[in-house]
Amino acid sequence: MTDGAGFGASTPAPVCPEPVHRAVMTNRWRWLTYLHWSFDPALVQALLPRGLRVDTFDGKAWVGLIPFRIEVALPGLPPAPYLSRFPETNVRTYVVGPDGEPGVWFFSLDAARLPAVAVARGWFGLSYRWASMRIEGHGRRIRYTSVRREDPPARCRIEVEVGDRLEPGEVSDLDHFLVSRWRLYSMWRGGLVLGRVEHAPWTLHAAELVDIRSDMLEAAGLPQPAGTPLVRYAPGVDVRIAPPVRMGARG
Repeated sequence: MTDGAGFGASTPAPVCPEPVHRAVMTNRWRWLTYLHWSFDPALVQALLPRGLRVDTFDGKAWVGLIPFRIEVALPGLPPAPYLSRFPETNVRTYVVGPDGEPGVWFFSLDAARLPAVAVARGWFGLSYRWASMRIEGHGRRIRYTSVRREDPPARCRIEVEVGDRLEPGEVSDLDHFLVSRWRLYSMWRGGLVLGRVEHAPWTLHAAELVDIRSDMLEAAGLPQPAGTPLVRYAPGVDVRIAPPVRMGARG
């Protein structure tokens, strides 16, 4: 477990350590809200596949509920109308891979386009689920709603008030730990798969949780989260995605 090592109080936002020279896909991630709760690491570790270790900060595991809008395209081509732009909500935690590198494990990814769900499942082994979703904004207030269309059932309604941009000195070590991730892991045909992404450092805003009604963490096998989550908002980044690579570890 890295336990949050490597970040200082005034450390600039980390940059991607592994640039993606040959992208197979590009994304635009927009209007992201990060809700994070801490958990007992043993509870989270029990839900991870063989080959991954829970990554902790101050001795705690962290699980995020993150709604946003995604735009998908192939390199050099414009996004396809309708099919390429849609809301997504993911439930994720933070892990260390077999090679000791930090990354993200997704418990679930709900998306509002069935073709995208099918492709992500078959190509990358990610736990995508088809859902009916909306993002609505008025001034600084944003509301996200999602109702899953397949099993296991899950839904959420999140409303936040976006605050001011955080200056570099206001972005905490924990913020960097949660958002500065350029690897994701998935299971495909019984083996562990690595995916790499490249994007600019995040611009984070303070945010206040106005309302939340969600059972998405419970649908992933976690207990109901306790306490008030850490809330952040990000306008978004442009992303380059490398081809997935098998790591050889069997689940």
